[in-house]
Amino acid sequence: MSLFLEFHLIQNFAPSNLNRDDTGAPKDAIFGGQRRARVSSQCFKRAIRLAVSEHELLPPAYRGIRTKKLKALLLEQFSGRAAEADARIDLALAAAGLAIKDDGKTEYLLFLGEGEVNAFAELIKQHWDVLPVGGDKKSKKDAKASLPKEIVSKAKSLLDGGKAVDVALFGRMLADLPAANQNAACQVAHAISTHRVEREFDYFTAVDDKDDEDETGAGMIGQVEFNSATLYRYAVLDLRKLIGNLQGDQELALSAVGAFTRALAMAIPSGKQNSFAAHNPPEFAGVCLRHAAPLSLANAFEKPILPRADQALTEQSVERLTAYESKLAAVYASEQDRWLSLDLTGRWPAGKGEAVNSLATLAQCAQALAARALEA
Repeated sequence: MSLFLEFHLIQNFAPSNLNRDDTGAPKDAIFGGQRRARVSSQCFKRAIRLAVSEHELLPPAYRGIRTKKLKALLLEQFSGRAAEADARIDLALAAAGLAIKDDGKTEYLLFLGEGEVNAFAELIKQHWDVLPVGGDKKSKKDAKASLPKEIVSKAKSLLDGGKAVDVALFGRMLADLPAANQNAACQVAHAISTHRVEREFDYFTAVDDKDDEDETGAGMIGQVEFNSATLYRYAVLDLRKLIGNLQGDQELALSAVGAFTRALAMAIPSGKQNSFAAHNPPEFAGVCLRHAAPLSLANAFEKPILPRADQALTEQSVERLTAYESKLAAVYASEQDRWLSLDLTGRWPAGKGEAVNSLATLAQCAQALAARALEA
């Protein structure tokens, strides 16, 4: 049976520009015929990964790295003999199908687990004397062809995800190595505002501290666009796919659920934060275990919420979310579905699932909920 763990968040951001388009303006989208604020899924995924690292929600061995500087990472593990390791690293990576350009970087960004990086270092150490060195690029290619098949096969097998939770969650694609691709266990929606938004402009000036007395005017002028919005955020996690991506390690998958629950709420994009400091956590975080199919509740806000003097946008958003979920669940949900909620608005109905009063407790309960479902 399918098991999906859904995450529904309502989060109001003060004036900010968290995620910019190519013109520097806050990203937006037309939804329900109205312009909405938008923060891309890619933006929040990175913020989630950074939150896991910053708050040490998972050990480094189970975290991933997105970089072109794989060779530099490997050279760090050969302190004192980097010159000897240089060509061997090129050859070991070439054996796996990863080319290194003249600038020492890979051809494209790689998303690798710490375990995969360490495994390449161990492969080079184990076969130090077998890996030939010297010669030009052509001779290196020839040398790869002369390597024992065992080394080539082992090098390719190292690209297994390395039990990196963020690689397992968000997946990866290596264009030249389809066997190393990993389909994501988690889908993250673009966050959209529950109400209509308009872009605003901040006209600013900067003063030259060293101006002479007879100098007038600003040393610099400019403008930056921003908005303020109450966002609906949605993500869904396929529990069985997550376990498969983590090579059958159910204990690690459950730890990942707890870490992801916390990181999702802690994740705040870094865009223009030095200018706006919009560090606003969610007002509502709901977790739902679905047995049939995932159900995004974005259409609760197809008709945008209108500002009211007597009620916050976050409160109205949670009320709208509740009503729409009940309507949708009556048709599409399973009787086995279960809710957890952390609600600061007071608008989520009492008795609708289990209410908790802290993020740490929400993460623990989500992990326990997933564990029980997997055992059933």
